Amino acid sequence: MPDAQAHEPLHPGFGVPLGRLLRHRGLTAGTLASRAGSEPAEITALLAGGTPDAGLLRHLAAALGYHAVDLFVLAGAPVPEDLAPLDAEAHNGVRQMIYDVAMRLPADDRRELLLAARSLPQTERTAPFDPPWLPASMGNPGNWIIRMLRYRNLGPTGLMHFMALLTPTCLSASTYFMIGVERVALSSRRVADFALALDIDALELAAIADIVLDESPPPPPQRVVDTRELLWEARRLSAGQTRQLAETARAMAEDVPPGAPAG
Repeated sequence: MPDAQAHEPLHPGFGVPLGRLLRHRGLTAGTLASRAGSEPAEITALLAGGTPDAGLLRHLAAALGYHAVDLFVLAGAPVPEDLAPLDAEAHNGVRQMIYDVAMRLPADDRRELLLAARSLPQTERTAPFDPPWLPASMGNPGNWIIRMLRYRNLGPTGLMHFMALLTPTCLSASTYFMIGVERVALSSRRVADFALALDIDALELAAIADIVLDESPPPPPQRVVDTRELLWEARRLSAGQTRQLAETARAMAEDVPPGAPAG
């Protein structure tokens, strides 16, 4: 990948994306503080450029209905170990099962695979999850979005496949990198598709990114919802466990009659 550091902008501070989100929702600092169990002055300080601590980010995520890891990414803060994927090498198994889950399996099989994923035992972390792809200190919305997807344990190739299968966006792995370092611009269409992949309201993600959507996208089909849910569940699994799931998905897909709709 190209050198990200050469064009690295300063992070504008968490108050910038937070302020955009609050304006979109019509929320005041006081209302958010009440919901997060914080003080209005603490939220006002964030909006003025203050740096949130890890505990506050977790409370804000719960109050706003976001995955906590996504707020850490928006803040440019180090992601705590318990919020990161268990095994960076698991992205290979994730990539392998994406096609079968998204395109070949009927709804009942997708739900069965999700239950199988949830039944797998939790294993111990053996190494830190330290995605090398993009630095956390960059301050552009493209970086925030691509890093959020990276924390779904999607490597460059997995991200390319995931987006191509679930959304109308079909770009190369290197183009996603370029979006992350602001050498390729976000567009209305791309923001809407990233929102679909991240399970974030498109209008909210557009507000955070300071992009005006051309239109409000329709609700996603069930196969997208199920694939997204399985991707999130797989974050807690090891590389061996995701390979096991990928093999199960492929075996299920081979039993599906040719031409049967995924549903």
